[in-house]
Amino acid sequence: MFVQSQSRMKLPVTLISALLLLLLTACRAHMLSIRLVNTSSAPISTIIVDYPTATFGKDKLAPGEIFSSWVKITDSGPLKLQFTDAKGAIHTYTGLPLHPNEEGSIEVKLAQESATVNRL
Repeated sequence: MFVQSQSRMKLPVTLISALLLLLLTACRAHMLSIRLVNTSSAPISTIIVDYPTATFGKDKLAPGEIFSSWVKITDSGPLKLQFTDAKGAIHTYTGLPLHPNEEGSIEVKLAQESATVNRL
């Protein structure tokens, strides 16, 4: 009876150990954080961030507000931005090449008439 009980206990422990090992060795997603920061004293609206094979946006950023989004880069191409300043003028930015499986962080500082993009 005692031997049978030990055998039954080893199976769940072995199974749990195998699952834990599988989780620890599984592939991890390569993600890039894109952080938008309104550095101006007025709101910025209709922000569109275009990166290879996808796009995300933010309706409005108040002065000093920060918004972050995690993205997966699956193709090569430039980061592109479009936003509207407080007077209704539309501004664009194209640059900063991105590559598949890129990781890390990018900070986009938005002013009323410009955008500054830096890798962190």
